[in-house]
Amino acid sequence: MLHKVVENASEAIKDIADGAVIMLGGFGLCGIPENSITALVNKGVKNLTCISNNAGVDGFGIGLLLNTHQVKKMVSSYVGENAEFERQLLSGELEVELIPQGTLATRCMAAGYGMPAIYTPAGIGTEVAIGKETRDFDGQTYLLEHAFKSDFAIVKAWKGDTHGNLIFRATSRNFNPLMAMAGKITIAEVEELVPAGELDPDMIHTPGIYVNRIFKGKNYEKRIEQITTRVK
Repeated sequence: MLHKVVENASEAIKDIADGAVIMLGGFGLCGIPENSITALVNKGVKNLTCISNNAGVDGFGIGLLLNTHQVKKMVSSYVGENAEFERQLLSGELEVELIPQGTLATRCMAAGYGMPAIYTPAGIGTEVAIGKETRDFDGQTYLLEHAFKSDFAIVKAWKGDTHGNLIFRATSRNFNPLMAMAGKITIAEVEELVPAGELDPDMIHTPGIYVNRIFKGKNYEKRIEQITTRVK
């Protein structure tokens, strides 16, 4: 069994270099790899391509990397909560590829399954389809979308073991399991790290075969992106 446990986020991301393509798990600010993002900021790695459902918010999540101009390109589905992202996009400082959320998820899944591409009806007749191959199946037109190719996938789980098996909690079980399968090297940070054999096999969402490095994170803020209340 390979030794997968590393001491902290800085050690986990130490070989991420300038120009790397990185998947970052999470939905909004839920289930994002907070420790690893901070380590990337501190490392100062530049010209990153970040594949993520969202671009964080100003001063948190991927927003930290945008503030320090470490991101060259964002590949995302939802980016509406980050003013610095908007400024960089409109000024031409940041390259952006917007993707329908289901397509984003399926392109991650395809990479994990070893599939080179998928066909989807999402995006047909819109700017998303410009310059892309289409094909008709049973009278309906589908768009060819390629599986992602990422150097690293960085995910955050609630609990993991020393073999890299992961359990995600509630909404954090979103893009994290898909991205964990898809990276050439997958890094997992967890709130709780236990010895191998302590996790119930029926509760494991990501088998350790997909995970290359794992560490116990600390000081999670777990911010809420939008606080919504209802008055009766």
